[in-house]
Amino acid sequence: MMGDIKVTVDRIEGDKAVLLVRNGEEEEVILPVSLLPAEASEGSILVLRIELDRQENARVEERVKSLIEKLKNKTNKQKNS
Repeated sequence: MMGDIKVTVDRIEGDKAVLLVRNGEEEEVILPVSLLPAEASEGSILVLRIELDRQENARVEERVKSLIEKLKNKTNKQKNS
């Protein structure tokens, strides 16, 4: 898990915020301004948290398996007709 990442709000360009990762400030992250805290502005230091959502991944995986199974069944019915 990557965890917390400190970034600096470098600039606001319209509805996008350009953030610089504080580890050398060479990597940019671009996010909608609407995702920033209301009090954030150019020069603000923020913490981004990146986490794997295991529950959502499991739900999506089950949904995809179900759809694939439905397609297989539909294809098999058409072949047998």
